[in-house]
Amino acid sequence: MNAVVFAYHDVGLRCLKVLLARGVRVSLVVSHEDSPGENIWFGSVAQLCREAGIACITPTDPKSPQLLAQVQAAQPDFIFSFYYRHMLPQEILGVPRHGAFNMHGSLLPKYRGRVPINWAVLHGETETGATLHEMTAKPDAGAIVAQTSVPILPDDTAHEVFAKVVVAAEQTLWSALPAMLSGRTPRLPNNLAAGSYFGGRKPEDGRIDWRRTAREVHNLVRAVAPPYPGAFEEIAGDKITITRTRLVLPAAHPALQKTHGMQDKFFEGGKLYARCGDGDFLQILGIQINDQDASLNNYLKYMAS
Repeated sequence: MNAVVFAYHDVGLRCLKVLLARGVRVSLVVSHEDSPGENIWFGSVAQLCREAGIACITPTDPKSPQLLAQVQAAQPDFIFSFYYRHMLPQEILGVPRHGAFNMHGSLLPKYRGRVPINWAVLHGETETGATLHEMTAKPDAGAIVAQTSVPILPDDTAHEVFAKVVVAAEQTLWSALPAMLSGRTPRLPNNLAAGSYFGGRKPEDGRIDWRRTAREVHNLVRAVAPPYPGAFEEIAGDKITITRTRLVLPAAHPALQKTHGMQDKFFEGGKLYARCGDGDFLQILGIQINDQDASLNNYLKYMAS
């Protein structure tokens, strides 16, 4: 079987390796140029293609006639999209003989759309996963082929969850491919009415509102912790990014409420705490000042300002 693969990021890299390990002939890979302004903390699909001798192109417009012609010339049996950042036009989806399939980083139909892992952590979900599904004109709306779930632990960051989802994506594709390659691709219902859709996020969306509950602030910190842009506040013209927190249960620390009930931030026993809008506390475990790692003691000057 021959495939054209649209791929980027770690999911793209690992799923491309799965295709090769399963004996799929990949005649063309379509990827992205790394952006100079982006924190590139993930593996390179283009590098794998160079090592494996696979043709790899990085067009800026997935709707271009040139790209359509290149995909058609490859005469693929399948098209796969693994964390490629653009929607593919219907003309391309109609090229492969046995269908076009995408790997999405959630348990569809939940969290359709952009940055699904970050949204799942932000909303305090306890599990997410990877879903292989058929591509249609509507995003993440096609029939489900297979999916694998992973847990989200209470203090997991989106980056930690992403690593789990990469493995889930690899397992999902590995398990589904034998049936797909033999012409028996499962197509299970993707009930959009039972799911949800979310758009992209901007760095400004990480601004902390300490009037929110402690759990909401904690989830925000986890959802956008580095290598993502981070949860931040601005004090005296400086950007303070909170990189790691822990929920403090009032019942376990009654002295905090009694002694520091009205203070927003304070040190107690060498630990830094923040009081949130619901009266509960977070322990602040890591900070950056103007995007540079800093000691918690550096926060003292801002507390005194």
